[in-house]
Amino acid sequence: MDLALKGKTALVTGSTKGIGKAIATELAREGANVIINGRQLESVAEVVAALKKEFPTTEPQAAAYDISEVNEREKLFREFPEVDILVNNMGIFQPMDYFDITDEVWEHFFSVNVLAGNALAKFYLPKMLTDDFGRIIFIASEEAIMPSGEMPQYSMTKTMNLSLAKSLSKLTKATNVTVNTIMPGSTLTEGVQHMLEEMYKDSSLAESEWEQDFMKHHRPLSQIQRLIRPEEIGRFAAFVASPYASSFSGAALRLDGGLVPTIY
Repeated sequence: MDLALKGKTALVTGSTKGIGKAIATELAREGANVIINGRQLESVAEVVAALKKEFPTTEPQAAAYDISEVNEREKLFREFPEVDILVNNMGIFQPMDYFDITDEVWEHFFSVNVLAGNALAKFYLPKMLTDDFGRIIFIASEEAIMPSGEMPQYSMTKTMNLSLAKSLSKLTKATNVTVNTIMPGSTLTEGVQHMLEEMYKDSSLAESEWEQDFMKHHRPLSQIQRLIRPEEIGRFAAFVASPYASSFSGAALRLDGGLVPTIY
């Protein structure tokens, strides 16, 4: 299916690996010109080169900026003053005991996972409204509505993403601009792979059994009983970013493998 994204400019934050990279790849597959963002120029340039090779008719660009820093965001805005699609994917997570979380940690998670994306939305949304087209997508988590208790500082920020997206959607009323949130379930990103390695480093389980054991004991409500793959989220995000996804805004779109119980 052609998603009518050819020639659209899409900024995907935190797109050198994991979910962000998968979203950028699927947008490029659909013909979008993707702006790859990350803190390290080398890793950003590597993804840009790979996308250009795989999708030669597109024009991927590098945005090697740490967008959690105000001055770095200003540089980004000067280089890329407008986009058609903004995917606020960049974020951090870490399993932590609630009683070990300091005020500094709470503030850091809030700054990175909420304020950075808010700043980008605040900058790009006015031009989208002027052009009467745009897509802003926040990548949250099922932790936003069903916290596991394993990382409360992360869950808090993901809930904030939902609230912020809903508030911003109110500003787009009767336009062709939408603001939505995608809530993936547990996904096999590089970060989650590292988390599994830390969790099972002293276990007698073989590495091939880690995923199944993790789902059984830590995500027992999952209907698919496996970790979601980043490309699955990438394909869904490409649709939400497309002109065809025009009938919903302010929505919290679940891609959690049936983990969150449905309440009718």
